[in-house]
Amino acid sequence: MRKQAYARAGVDIALGNRLKSALPQLLAATRRPEVLGKVGGFGGLFALDVRKFKQPVLVSSVDGVGTKLKLAIAMDRHDTIGQDLVNHCVNDISVLGAEPLFFLDYIGTGKLQPRVFAQIIRGFAKACAESHCALIGGETAQMPGFYRPGEYDLSGTIVGVVEKSKMLDGKTIRSGDVVIGLASSGLHTNGYSLARKIFFDQMKLKPSSRVPGINRTLGDELLQVHVSYGSLIQALLAKFNATQATIKGLAHITGGGFIDNLPRVLPKGCGVLIHKGTWEIPPIFQLIQAKGRVSEAESYQVFNMGLGMTIFTSSENAAAVLKFIRSRGQKAWLIGEVVKGRGIVRLE
Repeated sequence: MRKQAYARAGVDIALGNRLKSALPQLLAATRRPEVLGKVGGFGGLFALDVRKFKQPVLVSSVDGVGTKLKLAIAMDRHDTIGQDLVNHCVNDISVLGAEPLFFLDYIGTGKLQPRVFAQIIRGFAKACAESHCALIGGETAQMPGFYRPGEYDLSGTIVGVVEKSKMLDGKTIRSGDVVIGLASSGLHTNGYSLARKIFFDQMKLKPSSRVPGINRTLGDELLQVHVSYGSLIQALLAKFNATQATIKGLAHITGGGFIDNLPRVLPKGCGVLIHKGTWEIPPIFQLIQAKGRVSEAESYQVFNMGLGMTIFTSSENAAAVLKFIRSRGQKAWLIGEVVKGRGIVRLE
């Protein structure tokens, strides 16, 4: 049978429809009772239960995963990159105290590859289910000639909700409060342009290479899934912020590292002093510094250096908060304190 003109031009509508027909089954685990309608409509429907809130505030975020995609494509492994995107977005709204409600994705590619598409969607679904977040829609765009063969791009949008009176804005942070750091799984989704240049261009390594101090291949290490702290944060807030704001603020350590992200939650008149050596820095970061001749100052502004989330609380509550976090299997350390200042992070 002769191909249709659009298919001959590189856009296979029939293939896209066949792949999308399997979506309801893939997304079943992410469904929440508030979701209305079916997958594939012109818009995703979500009936927010406003009876649970006095003043509900919707919190949204949109992001991508940067050049970590290059590594996933090079390794022909696409099951983790979707998890990275969802978890990154969950963390971004969690710092405001928001519970994730629903997520929408965008996939752009030159030619739709069924196996790749299925792996990406499975990653989205897995991460959404783990965060009790509905995957209610998205867009898959076939754009021949726009991407190199085999390449694609991802982005995602998340919407959550928080009670206005319980929203975390950092306003109660004061000099003398302390900073708790939560362990990351590695680079998460930031700094990959520099890491790839050091490992693959300068050092001439391959994703299959083994390097000292890391018990997996370099590619597997760099594809470690971005940790989602969403469920832990919701549990922390339920335990410690039910009657008073024990958890005063949170900062997701993403692009900009410590230097740019911690000040985003600080009130006027405050700075942060971080004590180096108070947490475990994974070998991958030490390797990047040594082999790439990356200064310490730049490292802390590009990478998370082993800490993906920070928590601000009073010194008298720090021990209880740390104990609770560790009881849930999450590594955490007391890494610094709030000092008088002008929104600057110092490392000593």
